[in-house]
Amino acid sequence: MYPEELVAPMRAELTDAGFQEFRTAEEVDNHLKSHKGTTLIVINSVCGCAAGAARPGVRTALDKSSKKPQVLATVFAGNDKDAVNKVREYSLPYPPSSPAMALFKDGELVHFLERHHIEGRNAQIIGDHLVEVFEHFCD
Repeated sequence: MYPEELVAPMRAELTDAGFQEFRTAEEVDNHLKSHKGTTLIVINSVCGCAAGAARPGVRTALDKSSKKPQVLATVFAGNDKDAVNKVREYSLPYPPSSPAMALFKDGELVHFLERHHIEGRNAQIIGDHLVEVFEHFCD
């Protein structure tokens, strides 16, 4: 587990942009089982591609897209272990990956962005991809 003082600024990059944190498996489960509509869950991470591409990319997409997920949520790999594992259960058949982004519609996975889709790409590319995803799946 990473020290909370280390991850707090990384959490804040998303929570300051309107993301709610799911810290437990129950929070993830309760939301995805009951929410009707779209939910984007970002599996946040301390790695460089999370800092350089994932977090700035998703914020760019939210600024640019005319359509957005109804709920923005995040879990933190290495800290919110049970919550991350529950998101990963809902994201099967994709293997565990962080950072990653999962878009759900009515509790069902409709799009998944794995780490290998994020690594080596910049925030603009990630943002542009997410704009297309939001335009397709979000009302």
